[in-house]
Amino acid sequence: QVQLVESGGGLVQAGGSLRLSCAASGRSSYTMGWFRQAPGKEREFVAAISWSGGVPNYADSVKGRFTISRDNAKNTVYLQMNSLKPEDTAVYYCAVRSDSVPVTTPRRYDYWGQGTQVTDSS
Repeated sequence: QVQLVESGGGLVQAGGSLRLSCAASGRSSYTMGWFRQAPGKEREFVAAISWSGGVPNYADSVKGRFTISRDNAKNTVYLQMNSLKPEDTAVYYCAVRSDSVPVTTPRRYDYWGQGTQVTDSS
Protein backbone atom coordinates (compact mmCIF):
# COMPACT_ATOMS: atom_id res chain seq x y z
CA GLN A 1 0.00 0.00 0.00
CA VAL A 2 1.26 3.46 -0.91
CA GLN A 3 -0.10 6.70 0.49
CA LEU A 4 0.43 9.97 -1.35
CA VAL A 5 0.04 13.48 0.02
CA GLU A 6 0.18 16.46 -2.34
CA SER A 7 0.86 20.05 -1.35
CA GLY A 8 1.76 23.37 -2.90
CA GLY A 9 -1.35 24.29 -4.82
CA GLY A 10 -2.98 27.70 -4.65
CA LEU A 11 -3.90 30.86 -6.49
CA VAL A 12 -1.45 32.21 -9.04
CA GLN A 13 -1.59 34.86 -11.72
CA ALA A 14 -0.95 34.02 -15.34
CA GLY A 15 2.77 33.96 -15.93
CA GLY A 16 3.49 33.03 -12.35
CA SER A 17 5.02 29.92 -10.82
CA LEU A 18 4.08 27.24 -8.34
CA ARG A 19 5.83 24.17 -7.04
CA LEU A 20 3.82 21.10 -6.17
CA SER A 21 5.12 18.36 -3.92
CA CYS A 22 3.96 14.80 -3.38
CA ALA A 23 5.27 12.75 -0.50
CA ALA A 24 4.89 8.97 -0.71
CA SER A 25 4.86 6.42 2.07
CA GLY A 26 5.22 2.71 1.61
CA ARG A 27 7.18 1.18 -1.24
CA SER A 28 9.78 3.41 -2.79
CA SER A 29 10.71 1.89 -6.15
CA TYR A 30 8.11 3.13 -8.57
CA THR A 31 7.29 5.59 -11.28
CA MET A 32 5.68 8.80 -10.07
CA GLY A 33 3.48 11.01 -12.15
CA TRP A 34 1.31 14.10 -12.13
CA PHE A 35 -2.12 14.36 -13.68
CA ARG A 36 -4.70 17.12 -13.66
CA GLN A 37 -8.42 17.44 -14.03
CA ALA A 38 -10.28 20.61 -14.88
CA PRO A 39 -14.02 21.00 -14.27
CA GLY A 40 -16.02 19.09 -16.84
CA LYS A 41 -12.94 17.48 -18.37
CA GLU A 42 -11.28 14.12 -18.12
CA ARG A 43 -8.18 13.58 -16.06
CA GLU A 44 -5.13 14.19 -18.22
CA PHE A 45 -1.46 13.36 -18.03
CA VAL A 46 0.98 16.13 -17.12
CA ALA A 47 4.36 14.55 -16.40
CA ALA A 48 5.98 11.40 -15.05
CA ILE A 49 9.41 10.22 -13.98
CA SER A 50 10.76 6.75 -13.28
CA TRP A 51 12.46 5.54 -10.11
CA SER A 52 15.86 5.90 -11.75
CA GLY A 53 15.12 9.50 -12.60
CA GLY A 54 15.64 8.85 -16.27
CA VAL A 55 14.25 10.97 -19.07
CA PRO A 56 10.91 12.34 -17.84
CA ASN A 57 7.77 12.23 -19.91
CA TYR A 58 5.76 15.43 -20.41
CA ALA A 59 2.47 16.34 -22.01
CA ASP A 60 2.97 18.61 -25.02
CA SER A 61 0.90 21.30 -23.33
CA VAL A 62 3.43 21.72 -20.51
CA LYS A 63 6.76 21.03 -22.21
CA GLY A 64 9.21 23.83 -21.61
CA ARG A 65 7.13 25.25 -18.74
CA PHE A 66 6.85 22.43 -16.21
CA THR A 67 9.65 20.34 -14.70
CA ILE A 68 9.18 17.10 -12.80
CA SER A 69 11.85 15.89 -10.42
CA ARG A 70 12.14 13.50 -7.52
CA ASP A 71 14.12 13.04 -4.34
CA ASN A 72 14.26 9.31 -3.69
CA ALA A 73 15.75 9.79 -0.25
CA LYS A 74 12.58 11.66 0.71
CA ASN A 75 10.20 9.59 -1.44
CA THR A 76 8.99 12.87 -2.87
CA VAL A 77 8.22 14.06 -6.37
CA TYR A 78 7.98 17.70 -7.37
CA LEU A 79 6.34 19.58 -10.19
CA GLN A 80 7.79 23.01 -10.85
CA MET A 81 5.28 24.98 -12.88
CA ASN A 82 6.43 28.16 -14.58
CA SER A 83 4.75 30.53 -17.01
CA LEU A 84 1.37 29.36 -15.83
CA LYS A 85 -1.60 29.89 -18.10
CA PRO A 86 -5.31 30.11 -17.30
CA GLU A 87 -5.78 26.72 -18.92
CA ASP A 88 -3.49 25.18 -16.31
CA THR A 89 -6.24 25.68 -13.73
CA ALA A 90 -7.18 22.24 -12.41
CA VAL A 91 -6.92 19.84 -9.54
CA TYR A 92 -3.48 18.26 -9.75
CA TYR A 93 -3.07 14.65 -8.68
CA CYS A 94 0.05 12.68 -7.86
CA ALA A 95 0.10 9.00 -8.80
CA VAL A 96 2.47 6.05 -8.67
CA ARG A 97 2.82 2.79 -10.51
CA SER A 98 4.98 -0.23 -9.74
CA ASP A 99 6.88 -0.15 -13.02
CA SER A 100 9.78 1.82 -14.39
CA VAL A 101 8.04 3.21 -17.47
CA PRO A 102 6.57 6.73 -17.10
CA VAL A 103 3.38 6.03 -19.05
CA THR A 104 0.65 8.58 -19.69
CA THR A 105 -2.53 6.54 -19.12
CA PRO A 106 -4.23 7.18 -15.76
CA ARG A 107 -5.60 3.63 -15.41
CA ARG A 108 -2.06 2.25 -15.45
CA TYR A 109 -1.26 3.98 -12.19
CA ASP A 110 -1.96 2.08 -8.98
CA TYR A 111 -2.19 4.71 -6.25
CA TRP A 112 -3.43 8.29 -6.22
CA GLY A 113 -3.24 11.27 -3.93
CA GLN A 114 -6.20 13.40 -2.91
CA GLY A 115 -5.33 16.26 -5.25
CA THR A 116 -4.33 19.88 -4.83
CA GLN A 117 -6.05 22.81 -6.52
CA VAL A 118 -4.20 25.19 -8.81
CA THR A 119 -6.22 28.23 -9.85
CA ASP A 120 -5.51 31.16 -12.11
CA SER A 121 -6.29 34.33 -10.21
CA SER A 122 -6.04 36.69 -13.18
